[in-house]
Amino acid sequence: MYKKIIFLLCTIVLVSCNEDAKIEKEIAAVPVDFEVIRFDREFAEATPQKLMDLKQEYPFLFPQQFSDSVWIEKLNDTIQKEINIEVGKEFSSFENQRAQLHSLFQHIKYYFPKFEAPKVFTVTSEVDYKNKVILQNDYLFISLDTYLGEEHHFYVGIQEFLKKNFRKDQIIPDVANAYAEKYVERPKSRTFLAHMVYYGKLLYLKDKFIPETPDSEKIGYTEEEFSWAQKNEAQIWRYFVENELFFDTDTELYSRFLYPAPFSKFYLQLDAESPSRLGQYIGWQIVRSYMDKTDASLEEMINTDAETIFNKANFKPRK
Repeated sequence: MYKKIIFLLCTIVLVSCNEDAKIEKEIAAVPVDFEVIRFDREFAEATPQKLMDLKQEYPFLFPQQFSDSVWIEKLNDTIQKEINIEVGKEFSSFENQRAQLHSLFQHIKYYFPKFEAPKVFTVTSEVDYKNKVILQNDYLFISLDTYLGEEHHFYVGIQEFLKKNFRKDQIIPDVANAYAEKYVERPKSRTFLAHMVYYGKLLYLKDKFIPETPDSEKIGYTEEEFSWAQKNEAQIWRYFVENELFFDTDTELYSRFLYPAPFSKFYLQLDAESPSRLGQYIGWQIVRSYMDKTDASLEEMINTDAETIFNKANFKPRK
């Protein structure tokens, strides 16, 4: 009997792998065309006269409330010049990221055929890390000075839990997340479960959009943090169940378990060891379990309410 079970499991895994390989082959044939504009470089190399040409070519990057003198002053600003130099060193080429964007856009178009690839602009933003990636209409803006590496001196004074993701490896997961947010509506319900499942849906879309990316990178954890979350799944789940948090509407739960922070707040000794956003992590596992146990399409999953997903997922944490 034991051998039969092992054989059955191996067969299921093999069939699943073959199906995944078939899908990836189809995705690789999806045509997408887009342009990457190194605006960061064009601005860094601009003269006052060239600046006027840039304004004409990209008026949406020069808000009308600012006069020409503001932009000329910015050209000559010593801090901006240093930003230009540092970005130029770290991103002397953007070809690797362009190839990754191409694959990402192919995956999005495969699952959402109406998708149209955007015009991509690389920019600098004086380290505006709250807006690392901006998706607006047909444009995608990527702020390269927020991806220079967590130890970069520009980030001195920024909290560690934030700057650990100021790495170029996070560009594609951040872009994938921006697109996932386009497809998943924010929850109207205030329950903790509704918000957990919302983030779980975003992360599940990232499973589909960037399947080759490690799970730790998808959620923005270090490998150690992701390992901690996996090893402590049962303990996290038990805490949520025993404290009846799933249908609690206390918004403090969002900052304790869903938003970026130094750690999650169980108010227990393990807090200092834990990564933040463990509610997102568990929401992700719930959505994964739901998709494994039903024949729901991506669109059906996106439009299914959190309670239905929770009930049908019958999620069991790893021991």
